[in-house]
Amino acid sequence: MSGIQDRPSWHPERLAARRPFLRRRGLLTAGTRAFFTARGYAEAETRYAVATPGEEVHLRAFRTEHEFPDGRTATLWLHTSPEFAMKKLLAGGAGPIFQLARVWRNGESSDLHAPEFTMLEWYRPGADMSALIDETAEFLCAVLPPVVTCRGVTTDLVSIERLSVADAFARHVGADVLATAGDAAALAAAAGTRLREGETWEDLFFRLLLERVEPKLGRAHPTFLTHWPAEQAALARRDPSDPRVAERFELFVCGIELANAFVELTDPAEQRARFAADRARRHAISGEDWPIDEDFLAALTHGMPACAGIALGFDRLAMIASGAERIDQVLWS
Repeated sequence: MSGIQDRPSWHPERLAARRPFLRRRGLLTAGTRAFFTARGYAEAETRYAVATPGEEVHLRAFRTEHEFPDGRTATLWLHTSPEFAMKKLLAGGAGPIFQLARVWRNGESSDLHAPEFTMLEWYRPGADMSALIDETAEFLCAVLPPVVTCRGVTTDLVSIERLSVADAFARHVGADVLATAGDAAALAAAAGTRLREGETWEDLFFRLLLERVEPKLGRAHPTFLTHWPAEQAALARRDPSDPRVAERFELFVCGIELANAFVELTDPAEQRARFAADRARRHAISGEDWPIDEDFLAALTHGMPACAGIALGFDRLAMIASGAERIDQVLWS
């Protein structure tokens, strides 16, 4: 006999099994909108099919085609994040904004990944990293119970941990990640591991992060992993007090990576240079290409206000809120 998971997602038994999780997701959605509206944020809704889906090196996009009435066609992509579009609105004077956006990332599928999912993004002009961490912690406490359990991990939200990437590597890897930046052999030696054939410093950094650091984060309390090496924060501002790192943080709750945040880079010349470097790396990895978002760079040139912004995986938040084991349990279809 086939199990429930073998039946279509609309099948009454599969839908009935998801309904408790979906009801909790609905309450979470309402609570999210209430939280941001009460704080003076406006809800934005930007286009999903765009000429430039993003510039993240390791993300793959879905391609589509726009057919004009006169027979012309143009390649479009389903965005991997509404980040560029929302920052353009900031440059236009939109003020604090949030969005519950559908986003697409090709090739992703697991208990915690879906190729189409919902991203909660918000941007707060004038905020620094500390202020955004505080607001994110307040948001968690507003929409979740004080103690949450998901995938066997229980997290108390009453207090939080702020941990820099350098301190995390020192604690869990035994390596000075900043002193070895760019030197894969030195990082491998400090970490007591063998460098794999063709492995770059960046490859090793992420291997150690995934294998030794992330499994220790966001368990007893939420962890905000801060101050990433500057090379790992393409749209974040460098820390004025230490240019080796960027003002970026990731959030972990119940052992799950939940969000990624930046104090936003507003310098158009530096942003263009970073785009060029990222595009070259992406071309070498996947060969995918699309036009550089000149409209976004023009918005930076016009003047985007100093701000901080965050992208939070809403489906994962729904898993934590409902205690679901898999992302498909909190998806309607």
